[in-house]
Amino acid sequence: MFSYRRTPELPTREEALTGRAEPLFSVPERHTVLGRPLTGPYPDGLEVADFALGCFWGAERTFWQTEGVWTTLVGYQGGFTQNPTYEEVCSGRTGHTEAVRVVFDPSVVSYAALLKRFWESHDPTQGFRQGNDVGTQYRSALYTHSPAHQAAAEASRAGYQRVLAASGHGEITTTVLPAADRPFWPAEAHHQQYLDKNPGGYCGIGGTGVSCPIGVAAAPGE
Repeated sequence: MFSYRRTPELPTREEALTGRAEPLFSVPERHTVLGRPLTGPYPDGLEVADFALGCFWGAERTFWQTEGVWTTLVGYQGGFTQNPTYEEVCSGRTGHTEAVRVVFDPSVVSYAALLKRFWESHDPTQGFRQGNDVGTQYRSALYTHSPAHQAAAEASRAGYQRVLAASGHGEITTTVLPAADRPFWPAEAHHQQYLDKNPGGYCGIGGTGVSCPIGVAAAPGE
């Protein structure tokens, strides 16, 4: 929940910390709430989606409380540094954002429904911040795992932009990019399911109050 930079700015690949070939910590085997494995391989038929919407503590809880979600874990994504630490990410020198990996059963909850939860759980117009949390690691982003998810995410962004604009909000700054070239690096053990371990801990989740219609492929009247 902090940044070392007064004016957040993404580093270039050349400016970013190099990182390391192996992580400095281990990741717990199982989810403390759902009781399922945190890291793959996952059972056949499940799908993976990556969401960045501010501090990952409250964001992860938002998704693990969603019916149809099989497991969740938090990590760092969208930057350059290999196997980063939390302190390195918060320095602004890795290029990563705090992200939640959501493994879900599409026969129970659709990707469109998860996108709705994503958009309504934060303010996607704030750039390198989310509320009082300031830094590049708090930026809004979607990292997709299939062409269908990419198309759905882009359509949802365009649709939500229309309803936000109609409500007097600014431009969405959320990036929508394939996850293939943007590795997800799991975070340290104490960050996994943080709000289950610390029920009174900092959450940071808060939306615009503008409803995002499921699907949002077309705005009302189109």
